[in-house]
Amino acid sequence: MPHFQIKLLERKSEAQKQKLAEEVVKAAQKVIGYGDESYSVTIEDFTWEVWRKEVYPEEIMEKKEILYKEPGYKV
Repeated sequence: MPHFQIKLLERKSEAQKQKLAEEVVKAAQKVIGYGDESYSVTIEDFTWEVWRKEVYPEEIMEKKEILYKEPGYKV
């Protein structure tokens, strides 16, 4: 069952996060199938400082073997 973990910089509204989760599931259904009940989505907010010191180096750059879309920025 597909589970998506989304990490964002803070300050997105709950409505924006809900819409993002819905759109991610819709896009995945078009590509890999499964019913709505099969999906789950978590969204975590981070400060820029935590993003710069932890998320970018540890969760993005250290996992290049499973990174399907590299960021277009450097920290």
